[in-house]
Amino acid sequence: MQTASRIIEQQRDRLSPSETRVADFILSEPNPISQMSVGELARRVGVSEPTVIRLCRRLGYKGFRDFKDALLTRITPSNTVLHREISISDSPQLAASKVLESCARSLLDVSGISQNLPFEMAAERLRSASHIVFAGLGASGLVAQDAVHKFFRLGIPCRSAVDTPTILQSASIARRGETFVFVSQTGEWPELIQALKQCKDQGASTIALTRSDSALAIAADMVFACDVDEDTHLYTPMNSRLVALAILDAIQVSLAIALGEPAEKNLRASKSTLNQHIQKNASVALYDHPTGNTQR
Repeated sequence: MQTASRIIEQQRDRLSPSETRVADFILSEPNPISQMSVGELARRVGVSEPTVIRLCRRLGYKGFRDFKDALLTRITPSNTVLHREISISDSPQLAASKVLESCARSLLDVSGISQNLPFEMAAERLRSASHIVFAGLGASGLVAQDAVHKFFRLGIPCRSAVDTPTILQSASIARRGETFVFVSQTGEWPELIQALKQCKDQGASTIALTRSDSALAIAADMVFACDVDEDTHLYTPMNSRLVALAILDAIQVSLAIALGEPAEKNLRASKSTLNQHIQKNASVALYDHPTGNTQR
């Protein structure tokens, strides 16, 4: 899909004079847009708010927020080192360094746009959810399973769906009040898109962690853009998996804060139970040592 800046350049000759002023300002200073409301941008350029909104819609976006998210997630150049840059002639040490540097840069990239991701909205939606389903296939399925291990400790029932039959069946019985979180590196798996749309049709909320220009992202209620450049022709997804894990960690912390004292109580209780279990097993292991030594 074309970037927002490219679309502006292609449509520039069709814009009105006032719309052109807004477009030129955006192209010359894209970064400050992240801090502006539609009113602030209109005042800065010297046009009316409807002019800004009209420009966004003319370019194919729902409104200013939709356009701003697309602009920020797509025009920012990525200097990520791709896995395809690893050569067979590299030493193991050099190859490992390239992988780690690539992962670090991907996390820094998503950190740079974190203020534009809907953490607060997602936390509010998940706080009122009767049930959370994390869905994903392949490597994304592992991310979904990891999320369950973190989110259930907040006291909200949740589970994972990590194969096509389970995902489709879960979507078929989705209900209002439930939230489905779809994780996908490409966002183009037909089964995931079908399941997400069915969830929406039946009143469930949908969140997608995927590429911002994917079919899955377009269909979802909320999107956490995972626009990561990596070569997956030979290597399994690495950077995108780490980015998705980090975003889910951030959502979980945001949700815990939104839930307040009940979440803190549940976290403390689960941690305490786990510590007691570890201590008990450690004591049993010492008592049953094969030498017969019963010292604790």
